[in-house]
Amino acid sequence: MYSIFRIFFRKKQYIEVQDVMKKYLIVGLGNFGEKYANTRHNIGFKILDAFADQEDLSFETQRLADVCSFKLKGKTLILIKPNTYMNLSGKAVLYWLNKEKIPIGNLLIITDDLNLPFGNIRLKTKGSDGGHNGLKDIQEKLNTTNYNRFRFGISDEFSKGRQVDYVLGNWDEEETKALKERLDISTKLIKSFVLEGVNIAMNTFNGK
Repeated sequence: MYSIFRIFFRKKQYIEVQDVMKKYLIVGLGNFGEKYANTRHNIGFKILDAFADQEDLSFETQRLADVCSFKLKGKTLILIKPNTYMNLSGKAVLYWLNKEKIPIGNLLIITDDLNLPFGNIRLKTKGSDGGHNGLKDIQEKLNTTNYNRFRFGISDEFSKGRQVDYVLGNWDEEETKALKERLDISTKLIKSFVLEGVNIAMNTFNGK
């Protein structure tokens, strides 16, 4: 009898581990509020909104974030837009990782990047915060720089001393026209990350 129960619990634990490995936390960084909705700093929110529109999903306000989930070929994607404001993004990331028991290897952070030309994509598995306050807080809360991040270029076309105004400024007319195609590619990257893994996604999308 003891052996039967031991086999049962081992099998149960194996199933639970398998289920956990099929869950992914996709985090778009940004600031909540209408005045920030169309700003460059909010590209993380904008990409998740595009994903939700494509799949007819709706976000619901839950603890520390607006959240929705999506099933993709046996995988579960949990999409969150932290409502903690950018500088405290790590609080929401840590909470949802722990709540859903998602391994850090299945975490993807989507953020803006001043060091990349507009619309350029770079997926990385680790790195510094690059001066980005949202990434800095995530790094501090997770106590590691080894997490997947999807950087979306917003360029650095601003004059000296105007970085904050530029980052928190709205997309210009030319950028707005180009965004649709860039958003489509971004949603494909997310699906590739989940279905094919980070290495294939990097090879496929970096530099596009």
